[in-house]
Amino acid sequence: MLAACAPAPAESAEAGAEPASSAQGFAKDENTLVMGMVPDQQSVESNFQPLVDYIAAKTGKEVELVQSTDYAALVEASIAGRVDIGNFSGFTYVAATNGGAPLTPIGVTVTSEGAEPGYESLTVVPAGSDIASIEDLAGKRVCFVDPGSTSGYLYPSAELLGAGIDPETDVTPVFAGGHDASAQKTAQGVECDAGFAEDAVVESTGIADGLFAEGDLEVINRVTVPGAPLVMSTNLPDDVQQSLRESLQNITIEQIAAEGIEITDAFRAFFTELVPVEDSYYDSVRKVCEETGAAQCQP
Repeated sequence: MLAACAPAPAESAEAGAEPASSAQGFAKDENTLVMGMVPDQQSVESNFQPLVDYIAAKTGKEVELVQSTDYAALVEASIAGRVDIGNFSGFTYVAATNGGAPLTPIGVTVTSEGAEPGYESLTVVPAGSDIASIEDLAGKRVCFVDPGSTSGYLYPSAELLGAGIDPETDVTPVFAGGHDASAQKTAQGVECDAGFAEDAVVESTGIADGLFAEGDLEVINRVTVPGAPLVMSTNLPDDVQQSLRESLQNITIEQIAAEGIEITDAFRAFFTELVPVEDSYYDSVRKVCEETGAAQCQP
């Protein structure tokens, strides 16, 4: 189910439930935008509060930030019409739309100035490990993020299969629940011999949050993953959809700060700008879904 991070509690979002409200196409009511978030880290509110505040300032609506308990719950909530906007992973977006969720991407996050949209899925091991390649993961305890995570499961699964390793039977999978937890458990080297997590967590926020120290993890593989989309519901009134596009496409972190919004260090590590993107941008995710046969590609 979805758990509210904002002061006002969100309605629960159980699989198959009817939308909380259908008033003019809103998930809750015409004064509120319910924003669904992937549960990739514990500090989602700190990471994305600046964007939440910016959307509220530009739309004049309360933005109710909710974080799902797992990726599947966010997919189910989207299909049930309980999400107006959201920060999804590419995998979550594909799974949700495969299940009929009325979503369309507004844009994709660019993480550093001058970079192309996208980020990296890192394969990490504890410092000093004798594991030096993907091929060495056979028979090991491996930390994944969540079965619905793009960079924490789908793309890692493709890497393992490419090395002749079945991600379900040839390793002992440990689902940590978040990128930060996956990196931390791997650094500790107790539950996991190796793990997968997104680059920002391994190289920046995990260290800043004290989950592990710089040098505790060694990166043995990097794979580029399509950037995380900011999505909106096509159930929303046309004028609201247009307003969201005009307010959010091509925004930069400087524009958000210019609104007097405090920029957190965690947000700065993940967000530089939002650039327009079409649904076809996520065809590469669909291709990896086909290659891996991942059940999570379908709701």
